[in-house]
Amino acid sequence: MQFLYPTFLFALFALAIPIIIHLFFFRRFKKVYFTNVRFLKEVKEETSARQRLRNLLVLLMRLLAVAALVFAFAQPFIPQDSEVKKGAKSVSVFIDNSFSMSALSQDVPLVEKAKQRAREIVNAYQVEDRFQVLTNDFEGRHQLLVSKEDALTLIDEVSISPSVKEISKVLTRQQQALNSGASDNKTAYVISDFQKNISDFENFQDTTLEVNLVSLQPIQERNISIDSCWFDAPVQMINQTNTLIISVKNHSDQDVENIRLSLRHEGQVKPVGTLSIPALSSVTDTVNITILRTGWHEAELNITDYPVQFDDKYYFTFNVAEEIKILVINELAENKYLDATFKGVDYFTIVNQSSGNLDYSAFSDYHLIVTNGLNAFSTGLSSELKQFAENGGNVLVFPSASLNKSSYNSFLSSLRANELQAFDNRERKVSVMNTEEFVFNDVFENKSANLKLPVSQANYSLSKFSSRVEEPLLSYRDGSTYLAKYKNKQGHLYLCTSPLDEEYNNLVRSGEIFIPMLYKMAISTAKEKQIAYTIGRDELIEADNSISGADLVYKIKGAEEEFIPEQAVIGPNVLLGINGQITQAGFYDLFLKEGEVLSKYAFNYDRKESEMAHLNNDDLRNLAGDYLNVIENTAVASLTPIIGERSHGIVLWRWCLILALIFLGLETLLLRVWRV
Repeated sequence: MQFLYPTFLFALFALAIPIIIHLFFFRRFKKVYFTNVRFLKEVKEETSARQRLRNLLVLLMRLLAVAALVFAFAQPFIPQDSEVKKGAKSVSVFIDNSFSMSALSQDVPLVEKAKQRAREIVNAYQVEDRFQVLTNDFEGRHQLLVSKEDALTLIDEVSISPSVKEISKVLTRQQQALNSGASDNKTAYVISDFQKNISDFENFQDTTLEVNLVSLQPIQERNISIDSCWFDAPVQMINQTNTLIISVKNHSDQDVENIRLSLRHEGQVKPVGTLSIPALSSVTDTVNITILRTGWHEAELNITDYPVQFDDKYYFTFNVAEEIKILVINELAENKYLDATFKGVDYFTIVNQSSGNLDYSAFSDYHLIVTNGLNAFSTGLSSELKQFAENGGNVLVFPSASLNKSSYNSFLSSLRANELQAFDNRERKVSVMNTEEFVFNDVFENKSANLKLPVSQANYSLSKFSSRVEEPLLSYRDGSTYLAKYKNKQGHLYLCTSPLDEEYNNLVRSGEIFIPMLYKMAISTAKEKQIAYTIGRDELIEADNSISGADLVYKIKGAEEEFIPEQAVIGPNVLLGINGQITQAGFYDLFLKEGEVLSKYAFNYDRKESEMAHLNNDDLRNLAGDYLNVIENTAVASLTPIIGERSHGIVLWRWCLILALIFLGLETLLLRVWRV
């Protein structure tokens, strides 16, 4: 047994007071005259013995009562497995309010059980102690140490949130708040279902903080989620069948069947079908979307699943351009085959310009720039084409038979492409097509058919620098390159080694190659357009910035909220910082003027919470180190006595008060009942 305030034991010297009173209590006797004193001696001896016994018992009761009171003020306790700390305490309680806590316990959602446990923990401490109540939201008001009453109020206000934080970040934030307090007695509690994908205890190794883990487990761990979706092609085209690929995951250890999947688009709900998903596996499905209009589109995928439903919807947006613009830069005359190829489809718009009369400022308006037989690349043109490709544009180069090789190679080198070498006047036939690359992928139903591949009468050979990552699209029989692709940041460079002129190359006569090649090059992109974002993870989004002005203020508006994001204009783009201002899944519009939507964005909840694998008490015990304690008796009616014993030991001062009252009662009883 130990004492919380052992200095109070000096008050035991007060036991001398009743002893002194007992020893020096002198009673005046009254004379009584008797006619017969023959029996006085016998009566006197008998009365004196009984009185002495009663006085000793009264003295004992008084001593015991005073001693019990002294012990009560010294607050004796029996220490348990943890060290008992004296004085006021700083206590941090983390309540996991992520989506996984919406799963059911025995009778209520886990988050309600967590709030109940948090109240019991707070009630186990004293009024003078200070408390932090922390959730996954990391709100500013949760970073302060507050009174016991305020802590209970904050606990009542906790609700389910889309935010989710790793345990190491939670412990770090708890430590920061506890260090801001004046008390040296610091204790942290973490109440959670301890999903495996967030329980990174190894990333927090500060053993100076005492951490107590309270684990809550759901009664059902089945969950199906839509993980993601993406289009098969980088650009969606009007009046075409666009293939959407969908990934759905089963997070449980049992096979599931008849999961219904549907798509809502343009105000209509289209059943996609039913899915059967093996345990702990993902399946992909496809749905064909026929787009009938240009502009921005909003779409939503849905599955039917219970009880965890936050990940049953997946929002995405995409933009169908009004037109695909192509710029052809000619050295001499326009190429009639290029004009005929693009003018045959209304969706494409072709513009021809002379190399000596270019509007560089309009380059960003085009999707594809074709250089047709240029003799040389000026410094300005090289720089603008390089910037155009780096920002996501595509460049197709058909060289001239009489070119300035130095200017060409300088331009190609700036885009990290292989350089032109000798001009070979031999006739050569293309024999290999890379049908795995986007340009020729899914173009031909029968890849083994006898296609009419181009034949060149002359071509340039290319250098073979190992640092230049070349992807051949069309090759000669000997393996040398006829048409190559080079990725450059967000865009592509396509280089043909033979001039487009029919005198050197019959590519324009191979319609089954030439036409789809140009179409696919025009719509290809190295930067995959993001059709959906994740709340809390994608805090920076990119938009086109075609309007100049220093005082422009972009705004983002959802179904229930509107805010001004951080914004930084970088060339033709603007970077928008979300900084946690989007908390609800759905669609959001970007605009400068009300009603004029510039872009649409879809935000979804983080799928990290979809993983329903949890750490049980045995797992937590294996992780427990010098600073981790697992509170296992979470099935009991209340944690208050458990926490009280862990923080204060088995408290005995109440028993001391009870004993003091008992001894005083016995003293009174002796004085009233025992008559001498």
